[in-house]
Amino acid sequence: MISHDQYPGEPAVPALIEGHYADPHLCVFDGRFYLYPTTDGSHGWDATSFRAFSSPDLLGWTDHGVVFSLPEDTRWARRHAWAPAVAEREGRYFLYYTAEQETIGVAVASSPSGPFADLGEPLIAEGEFPGRAIDPNVFVDDDGTAYLYWGNGVAHVVPLNEDMVSFEPTRVVSWIPTGFCEAANVHRRGDVYYLSWSENDTRDEDYRVRYATSTSPFGPWTDRGVLLEKIPHRGIYGTGHHSIVRIPHSDEWLIAYHRFAIPDGTGYRRELAIDPLVHTPDGLLQKVRPSRRPVVRELAHYRAESKKASQ
Repeated sequence: MISHDQYPGEPAVPALIEGHYADPHLCVFDGRFYLYPTTDGSHGWDATSFRAFSSPDLLGWTDHGVVFSLPEDTRWARRHAWAPAVAEREGRYFLYYTAEQETIGVAVASSPSGPFADLGEPLIAEGEFPGRAIDPNVFVDDDGTAYLYWGNGVAHVVPLNEDMVSFEPTRVVSWIPTGFCEAANVHRRGDVYYLSWSENDTRDEDYRVRYATSTSPFGPWTDRGVLLEKIPHRGIYGTGHHSIVRIPHSDEWLIAYHRFAIPDGTGYRRELAIDPLVHTPDGLLQKVRPSRRPVVRELAHYRAESKKASQ
């Protein structure tokens, strides 16, 4: 397993992408990494559009510019473009997003770098389900079923229809994970489903990630404790709103998340980071400690340590 030492007085690794971004959704399409974040840096999170970035190696990132704009590409939303998530089905790419603070929309493209065309109306309207309708995320199971997760204060999950832009409201399952605030994320390894989420307020330095396990994408979920949190002596605060992805053709996993920008960051001035995510032999997750190395070097270190352990 990865050994994360304490690094007293040593700064954290620089931000993944220069500038203020948050809520990263990291995914892989055709062997290339794509990153979709919220554009940060404005008081009240008043972003109006989404950008996409891509990389073949997690080192150099190509900025594809704005791939979807609320004022230009929707008839029903203008502000608060938050928390994008993108999934692919049969060559079409679906961008799920928050708009107008409590509504979830979806847009479609023929390329992961857009441009995306809006569905024309909200996928989930304000007040349609308990809690706030924010932070959509999509998990595609091994059998091809896609599940939409979302919520603030209350978590929800529902299987998406084959078209990826509709669902049966009667099939929505709602619950409140331990300390749940927002940003529900699910991934699967073997027979274990891992639900992870953010607790506390994103403006709070104690914003962090917690996780649970189950044998079903609907739960019930067994709480497993904190997965990722602040490291004050290294100036790392507000670590949360993450996404998790497996590196293709491997059993290596990554967690992308935001933190307060270093230095002088706040809940409105955040930056992106990626670290390895390690599954332990007992089916749990090793607690993530932000590395002093860029993620590629940390993965190389992990591979070397794993090779030593197996000899």
